[in-house]
Amino acid sequence: MKTRITELLGCQYPIIQGGMAWVAEHKLASAVSNAGGVGLIAGGSAPIDYLREQIRACKEATDKPFGVNIMLMSPNAEDLAQLCIDEKVAVVTTGAGNPGKYIPAWKEAGIKVIPVVPSVALAKRMEKAGADAVVAEGTESGGHIGMNTTMCLVPQVVDAVSIPVIAAGGIADGRGIAASFMLGAEGVQIGTRFLASEECQIHENYKNLVIKAKDTDNQITGFYSGSPCRSIKTKYTKKLQEMEKNAAPPEDFEALTVGSLRKAAVDGNIEEGSFLCGLIAGMVNDIKPCKEIVEEIMAQASKLLGR
Repeated sequence: MKTRITELLGCQYPIIQGGMAWVAEHKLASAVSNAGGVGLIAGGSAPIDYLREQIRACKEATDKPFGVNIMLMSPNAEDLAQLCIDEKVAVVTTGAGNPGKYIPAWKEAGIKVIPVVPSVALAKRMEKAGADAVVAEGTESGGHIGMNTTMCLVPQVVDAVSIPVIAAGGIADGRGIAASFMLGAEGVQIGTRFLASEECQIHENYKNLVIKAKDTDNQITGFYSGSPCRSIKTKYTKKLQEMEKNAAPPEDFEALTVGSLRKAAVDGNIEEGSFLCGLIAGMVNDIKPCKEIVEEIMAQASKLLGR
């Protein structure tokens, strides 16, 4: 399947793996790239030395293109931006901010720049700043979310920019890809489905929560504070919502959330972990190798798009 995204990134399939914090490391990224997609390593706020090791380990595990996701709110974003240049990373995706000041240096280094956007206005700004493509991410996604749905956001972004658009949010199988292409996207970003892959290194408890989740087993926290975040519904998320509704002091809320991603992904701590996950989890029912996941998704998409 050839699109402007496969041509831009040099991959077989127009699938990008989401840069999920505390989840997307070199084993998952290299497995997705080897399967024909484009894997991502999550930058987050991890130490630069650790991220350098992750990038180099990924290079040893695959000769296919892979990238790094940078959360621009992270205190080490500037160092990570330079690290991507130094290590000759093929692709950079960004979130939680405007990457405009980094784009010229990245482009000069031959890096493909793909910001994640929740709105038409930001998509236009990113195109003017020199982005190669954008990920239009709907509120169905796991983690920090915007308010627009994927079905509403993607076609509006497609109409507003001339660069390729990658759809994200609520995509777990070939039907999601086919629908995204009908909306005008030329690629998709998938996160939640890869949580339930053999190569994903998250705790077994995390994977079990994903594959057992029903369509209603999700919850948004941080809504009242202006930083909504979607995860699997647990006693922990219910507690956070109660604190918000009762106008708990910000420092109390912060104290409860610090380290919660690590507690989920590394420790599998059901009581204190934040298990970020998209609305599509109800469609994820088994754990498979990334190669099998990608090939099944693409076979179904190709059949649907060929009708």
